[in-house]
Amino acid sequence: MYRLLRIVVSVLSTVSLLASCSSTRYVPEGQTLLNSVKVKTEGEYPMVNAAALRSYVRQRPNSKWFSAIRLPLYTYSLSGNDNTKWVNRFLRGLGEAPVIYDSVKASLSCSDLCQQLRNEGFLQAEVVCDVRHRGKKTDVTYILLPGQPYFMHSIKYEIADSCIARLLQHSDSTQRLLHNGMRFDASLLDAERKRITALLTDSGYYRFHKEFITYQADTAAGSPLIDLTLNLSPFRPNNRPDTLHTRYVMRKVNYASGDPTDKRIRLRPQVLNECTHIAEGEPYSATGLKNTYNHFGRLQAVKYTNISLTQVGQEPLLDCDIQIQTNKPSTISFQPEGTNTAGDLGAAASLTYQNRNMFRGSEVLSVELRGAYESIRGLEGYSGQDFTEYSMETRLQFPRFIFPFISHDMRRQLNATSEVSLAYNLQDRPEFHRRVVSAIWRYRWNKPGRHDRYQLDLFDLDYVFMPWISQTFRQEYLDNETSRNAILRYNHEDLFITKLGFGYTYAKGPLAVKSNIETSGNLLSAGAKLTSAEKDNQGHYRLFNIAFAQYVKADIDVVRSIDIDRQNQVVLHIGLGIAYPYGNSSILPFEKRYLAGGANSVSGWSERSQGQGKYKERDGRINFINQTGDMKLDLNAEYRTHLFWKLYGAAFIDAGNIWTLRDYDIQPGGKFSLKDLPSQLAVSYGLGMRFNLGYFILRFDLGMKAINPAFEQGEDKHYPILHHNFSRDYAFHFAVGMPF
Repeated sequence: MYRLLRIVVSVLSTVSLLASCSSTRYVPEGQTLLNSVKVKTEGEYPMVNAAALRSYVRQRPNSKWFSAIRLPLYTYSLSGNDNTKWVNRFLRGLGEAPVIYDSVKASLSCSDLCQQLRNEGFLQAEVVCDVRHRGKKTDVTYILLPGQPYFMHSIKYEIADSCIARLLQHSDSTQRLLHNGMRFDASLLDAERKRITALLTDSGYYRFHKEFITYQADTAAGSPLIDLTLNLSPFRPNNRPDTLHTRYVMRKVNYASGDPTDKRIRLRPQVLNECTHIAEGEPYSATGLKNTYNHFGRLQAVKYTNISLTQVGQEPLLDCDIQIQTNKPSTISFQPEGTNTAGDLGAAASLTYQNRNMFRGSEVLSVELRGAYESIRGLEGYSGQDFTEYSMETRLQFPRFIFPFISHDMRRQLNATSEVSLAYNLQDRPEFHRRVVSAIWRYRWNKPGRHDRYQLDLFDLDYVFMPWISQTFRQEYLDNETSRNAILRYNHEDLFITKLGFGYTYAKGPLAVKSNIETSGNLLSAGAKLTSAEKDNQGHYRLFNIAFAQYVKADIDVVRSIDIDRQNQVVLHIGLGIAYPYGNSSILPFEKRYLAGGANSVSGWSERSQGQGKYKERDGRINFINQTGDMKLDLNAEYRTHLFWKLYGAAFIDAGNIWTLRDYDIQPGGKFSLKDLPSQLAVSYGLGMRFNLGYFILRFDLGMKAINPAFEQGEDKHYPILHHNFSRDYAFHFAVGMPF
């Protein structure tokens, strides 16, 4: 890895050295290259964020790879003058033309920065542009001189319309954004205008807009205090001053088909009513109109919605006409695919039928049939050498809550989905045959305008049964009491998993949080105790002579992104998961256990090859069964930069591991211990390339081990970063989408 890094660094350094001498090659005579732009504050002004004000600068220098090397500019500079040669066109297309310093844009940037400072309350602010030329390069520094900030001394609301004045007095006084003593901020003044406008347009004032609201600011000479007056003008300010704004009421709501070939609306009246948030006899509401669009837009049966409002003569009444065009209800799709599992090649295909308006309420019924075949190599002692899989899944989704205790108002306020699904999966391997029957009853919902989402798995049942196990597999792994694969034995028995789960996600700006908690087997265990059911010889209760799993599991992922500039970003991630088997289980089902390593974990290890703790296989090989755990911790830091075109680069550092919460003989050194946590964290580092193709992102990452806790301190293999062996310590990953 070090040899590779040295080669990469040498190539970049050589290109930079050769091209830096000619970075001004295509700068016209008499002009200069914009070399750097800085924005800084002169003096101590903690209320001024100079970094945030960089967005008001109209001209930026050429981009840098990893904020260090202007490789796109250097690549462009390496091209020749002859545009007929493909190599020159290629280099120019790959690179970036030099940014020529523009004194007019610099002057306009000063004005924009100064205006923004005044908008933030620094009414005497000035901005000085320090321009320094060095040969054919120019460095520009914008020096901010904010001066003294101004504060609100008093705030008055002058409402010319008496009806609106009463409305604001009774329902608005506690919601005001402007208060005495706050720093003057033009953005808050505009936000207050928008807030009052939203309140009035939701209260029937159909023709009201924020231009009716103006401000008057008075200052005393030499004083940093402002007396502010908010004026709300009458509807016709040029006529009598007491001309009131009109408050409109909805007279009638009409529905019509938007399809000229079919005049019927293929949706039930109840569905139309639930999606419509404008009510007859109620005042007009702009938010109600927006929610009506949103709720009809959620329906997969609806192709488009058009809503028009018409005033009834000269009366303060509105008629609402809603035009709806629906999609064709049924579709059939076929999707082939190739598979590759640890070098075993195969093929798969799926056939999906979907009805997007099953009961004329935009219910979505989907039925998927899937088949797969894979040729398995290298298995000794088994008669067959292939893997076949067949599955069928039926899913029915309702675009609303299907639950008896949900009120009508709550159904209208929330964007909700109810889902019921049934699935059957058949797997035939040379070692065993496995069948899985699944049933799910799930809800998802969120409130419009909010940044959080919820999911409730009210009922999630998996029944796993093994109709056939080969004699070779049974003798080597299941019946052999000295076998070290107790986890393998547990996960090749018939098993019930009955899950109840709740998930919460939040995403706003640079912060994203995803969490989930689930539990299984508690109701079955309580029922077994109440009925005094007998346990088997392993101490397990059984349902229909089948053991059931009992555990609790919780996961949380937090992602925080930090923008350095338009082309460079640092992203931090922490992921923590804990699952504990208890009661009727001493081992977690394999599907619920944690795995480590791979493209979205500690990238110096390949998929499922890391951990747990300081455990390692005796023969040094990867064991996908034993290398699983009850607890997982991932710590990731990634630097992302735009290179050129649709290509992005990344440099990352990962740390983490998995552990067990119980002592298992088959996993020595795998139990979690807080005092041993620092010494058991695996660490890796690496570089990545990403192709952002718009609809999806292709990702190529090369990870290298830095610290391997599977080996004791003092061993060379414990610190691969110091005793590197590329063939031993690297992992290459190909994935779709970002890691977090």
